[in-house]
Amino acid sequence: MYTTAFLDLPPLLDASGAVRLPGSKSISNRVLLLAGLCAGTTRVHDLLASDDTRVMLDALRTLGCDIRQVHEGRNDVLEITGLAGTPQVKEAQLFMGNAGTAIRPLTATLALLSATQGGTYELRGVPRMHERPIGDLVEALRPLGCHIECLGNEGYPPLKLAGGSLNLTAPIKVRGDVSSQFLTALLLALPLVSDRHDLVIEVVGELISKPYIEITLNLLARFGIAVRREGWERFVIPQGSRYQSPGEIHIEADASSASYFIATGAIAGQGHPVRIEGVGLDSIQGDIRFVEAARLMGAQVTGGPNWLEIQRGAWPLKAIDLDCNHIPDAAMTLAVMALYAEGTTRLRNIASWRVKETDRIAAMACELRKLGAVVEEGHDFITVTPPATGAWQHASIHTYDDHRMAMCFSLAAFHPLAPTVPAGQTVSVRIEDPRCVAKTFPDYFEALFQVARTEPRLIPVITIDGPSASGKGTLASALAARLGYQFLDSGALYRITALLALGRGVPHDHEAGLVALARQLGHEIPLRFEGEHVWLDGADVSAELRQEEVGQTASKISALPGVRQALVEQQVAFRRLPGLVADGRDMGTVIFPDAGLKVFLTASVAERAERRHKQLISKGFSVTLDEICSDLEARDARDKQRTASPMVPAADARLLDNSHLSIDESVELVLGWWTDGWPHVVAPQA
Repeated sequence: MYTTAFLDLPPLLDASGAVRLPGSKSISNRVLLLAGLCAGTTRVHDLLASDDTRVMLDALRTLGCDIRQVHEGRNDVLEITGLAGTPQVKEAQLFMGNAGTAIRPLTATLALLSATQGGTYELRGVPRMHERPIGDLVEALRPLGCHIECLGNEGYPPLKLAGGSLNLTAPIKVRGDVSSQFLTALLLALPLVSDRHDLVIEVVGELISKPYIEITLNLLARFGIAVRREGWERFVIPQGSRYQSPGEIHIEADASSASYFIATGAIAGQGHPVRIEGVGLDSIQGDIRFVEAARLMGAQVTGGPNWLEIQRGAWPLKAIDLDCNHIPDAAMTLAVMALYAEGTTRLRNIASWRVKETDRIAAMACELRKLGAVVEEGHDFITVTPPATGAWQHASIHTYDDHRMAMCFSLAAFHPLAPTVPAGQTVSVRIEDPRCVAKTFPDYFEALFQVARTEPRLIPVITIDGPSASGKGTLASALAARLGYQFLDSGALYRITALLALGRGVPHDHEAGLVALARQLGHEIPLRFEGEHVWLDGADVSAELRQEEVGQTASKISALPGVRQALVEQQVAFRRLPGLVADGRDMGTVIFPDAGLKVFLTASVAERAERRHKQLISKGFSVTLDEICSDLEARDARDKQRTASPMVPAADARLLDNSHLSIDESVELVLGWWTDGWPHVVAPQA
């Protein structure tokens, strides 16, 4: 998962391949609550691991559920031993984050339990949660005899649930035209108090998001609750209903998350399809009907019980006018797909967008306009007309701590394919706070980069060069972490070759033998980088690579033209999405001459010797400063005088004397250069 402040998405040109989606948030949190209310143990497979499910799991643990994670092969199974309808804890403060699928059903559940069994519970969340209305649910519960206090503004969290005396003889009325989650909350909770007679829920107003109620009813049936539905206005919970564990239950992959990859295939699946695994055309989730909308816009979609395949069909995409009440979450994806359509797309009956993680109608309109689109918004609709030819704009997309905003707008990175983008023109799409996708799809961007394709020249590169012991490796790895980019320690490739040569008895001046070893890296000799660790032929050789003998040998073999050429392909292959920070000699002059930013470090020999001395002493080596100074001066002379790629700054490199700068100060300085250069450093033109 990307935890950076922002993520720059390079221009993307094609998409193909397979992606497996995480479990559905809507199903996951419903299953967790139902399992928690049951007697006995429920084994939950393929649970979504996200912020929202962690909130629900934390609440269930606080209330007394026994929850264990069991490793079975490559999969994890969650074993939940439920409360049998009786919390073990009678007083608790529960943090709900920004999870509507947690706070609403827990409010109904704990209000009823508090009124019948006693206990006091407070439910709080992040500031945005305290702006999301829950008054319609509260007003449905108070007439039943539940004591509920809004601790801030009336009708909004935080809430205090403190006892009461239930009267369930009259039908329970709840509004259905703001959020279907209020009805879902009552359906999930009321079986707890159905011991005396049938319980009737009557929906006031037109029920929105009906497919989500179908999910609720389907899962209740799996847990032994057979709700009778009379149209969409009346629901009856039979007397004596009891939650019964199904024993084992599998979470279907998230159909809302599938919408981003359906859109990806519709926009960029030009030769081969994008395949989605984990959800199919027979899904119980309402958002699977996004497939119908995508087909209306021109996508070619095929599928089976647990898979979908999507390719581009009509191009440009077709503008549509659609009532989106049945797919409120997935409909956001249509708004960004509209950038690739011919004409104006109108999405209607989406008033629920305004009470989600953010006001999604306002947020969507604002960010689409940044890209150059013409947008009209109303109380319950939005219209989107693509940017005029040549009018696409660089955009830093504010995500409002809303996972769906981040995922939807990632599709704008395919803009070079848009009919209104002239050939060769690119813009930069920056996603602010990419970590917000953790709410439902923590590895979303990794999954996107798994299927997306682009030209290497469009992938941004920062190069860090400089003399030995100047701190270029430390600076480069820190920059890569801050930007979410790949990291190439080119010196490690030379040290790996040197380590192999020392281990296999190949002299440092035997060029042919060294070239043969270098060409085997990543092929006959497996090689992979994992953070600060380097795995060579199945062994972690990170410590061995830091040995002084290995470093000295690497310096010597790096002067051999054949070795340098053999490792060029290895280095170039590191230029992968979403970007690269490359550390080492020749990075800005030979390997990546088109890098958007080149930095050359110029720390003094004395300062570099001091740093190296501290490093070696900390590792237990006995060496003097004079010896290190002499060695560094010799290395500098050798590197500057070699005939093959002498160590000199690239003509367009920025010089950084970090003699008196900490690593954090150096990182902030270079990040400032990169930010000042946005968007051009990440959006080269043809």
